[in-house]
Amino acid sequence: MTQATAAIIGTGVIGAGWAARYLANGYRVKAWDPGENAHEKLKESIENAWPSLEKLGLKDGASIDNLTFYDTLEDACDEADIIQESAPEVVELKCSLLKQISECAPTDAIIGSSTSGFKPSVLQENVALPERLVVTHPFNPVYLLPLVEVVGGEKTAADTIDKAQRIYKSLGMHPLHVRKEIDGHLSDRLLEALWRENLHLVNDGIATTGELDDAITYGPGLRWALMGTNLTYHLAGGDTGMRHMLKQFGPALKLPWTKLEAPELTESLIDRMVEGTHEQAANRSVKELEQLRDNCLVAIMEALAQYEVGAGKVLSDHRKT
Repeated sequence: MTQATAAIIGTGVIGAGWAARYLANGYRVKAWDPGENAHEKLKESIENAWPSLEKLGLKDGASIDNLTFYDTLEDACDEADIIQESAPEVVELKCSLLKQISECAPTDAIIGSSTSGFKPSVLQENVALPERLVVTHPFNPVYLLPLVEVVGGEKTAADTIDKAQRIYKSLGMHPLHVRKEIDGHLSDRLLEALWRENLHLVNDGIATTGELDDAITYGPGLRWALMGTNLTYHLAGGDTGMRHMLKQFGPALKLPWTKLEAPELTESLIDRMVEGTHEQAANRSVKELEQLRDNCLVAIMEALAQYEVGAGKVLSDHRKT
């Protein structure tokens, strides 16, 4: 059986996460990034991720040795079955890069953009064979979190969406087809609302960054690992579920509890956010915090796998393939 090949274009945090996930699933990975010391940084990121991937289980042929870094975009894209673009979130940069990718990629290769906010129709405008371009938005750490939002644009072929979903499922992911393109897709729109309110509460001196994180991690965050907002609120309605929930608590939605407009990012607010998170880090480096995060995510997914729910069911199903 021919070894599948993935091209990783842009090897920052997201690109490196993609590379690790593909390698863990037995792919040959070809990478390119024009940044200084990009190759060394990529290898270090993958090596840091590998112990967690080993705990969850590697597929046949999985090896860090299957990674090759190339000096040119053209060489990296050559012979690729799927190409993951993970450049910085600047629309002009992404459009230019995707155009270059489309001109040198195999004509049957899927081109996936990791954009967290741009519509695929915007990214397709100057792309050769735009029917093979699709937004494939993952979540950090990509090598552990299974969600990937798959969004087609006006010119994306239905077959491209179907093929992309099959590939991501084979990688142990949960491809969520966003049926109608919208700025920010789905998850980031929900997270953005929480983030804006978080910034307001810090800006207004209501709470610190640590207190606000406690307000999530000790409560709703634990529920969200297995049930989203909607099903959680369905349970809050008792035996009659969501209908009772909306009838009882719906009027509160009219109260001026939240602010949807983002606050001005003044130097004072930025300082509060930075100082607060530094205090939370408690002298631990980013690498140490990443390792703690990964260890906890693996443990949570293993626990959920016992009950076949959420990310645990995805993990359980992937282990059976």
